[in-house]
Amino acid sequence: MPVRRDIPYNEGLFFITFTCYKWLPLIEQTNSYDLVYRWFDYLKKQDHRVTGYVIMPNHVHVMIDFVSSPKKINTVVGDGKRFMAYEIVKRLKEANKTDILVMLEKAVTAKSKDKGKNHEVWEESFDWKICETAEFAYQKLVYIHNNPCAGKWRLAADITKYEHSSARFYISGKHAGYEVTDVEEIISTKWKDQEPVFQRPAF
Repeated sequence: MPVRRDIPYNEGLFFITFTCYKWLPLIEQTNSYDLVYRWFDYLKKQDHRVTGYVIMPNHVHVMIDFVSSPKKINTVVGDGKRFMAYEIVKRLKEANKTDILVMLEKAVTAKSKDKGKNHEVWEESFDWKICETAEFAYQKLVYIHNNPCAGKWRLAADITKYEHSSARFYISGKHAGYEVTDVEEIISTKWKDQEPVFQRPAF
């Protein structure tokens, strides 16, 4: 999956992924799930809508419906990553994780240091895909929700038991760690005239 830096749109439903530097489990190590939720809160205040997510130990998948705004989507995501990075570093310092801090400090390029960056918490770029059909949007939601129980991950007995995911809402109607907007609200307005009509999966 290619990583593209610039999003050539200023609104739309997007599947976005950003990852900790070198896939280190920095979110888990600093218990920083709340930082992601705080970023979601900021997005909501700007009228963007979070429709699905999973926060893993070392990466985040999220589906966001961005409304048109003066800020580019890349800037919105970049600002969120910077806020979370600052707080993660603060927690690493409080926990005396000197070895990790040194690693993150050494990873910063000279160019980034000149701009004031001291630690490389996230991989520099993030992955994004625009959702242009209901089928694609639901495909990405299914992928997001299966993450905690897929591959090497065994973070819960089943996907509804993982607290930092919207899977529980889409399966049972009850929110887990964060209250999301049902993607059906976006689909019913964006693609109501799409043919053939795509049926919501049972997850």
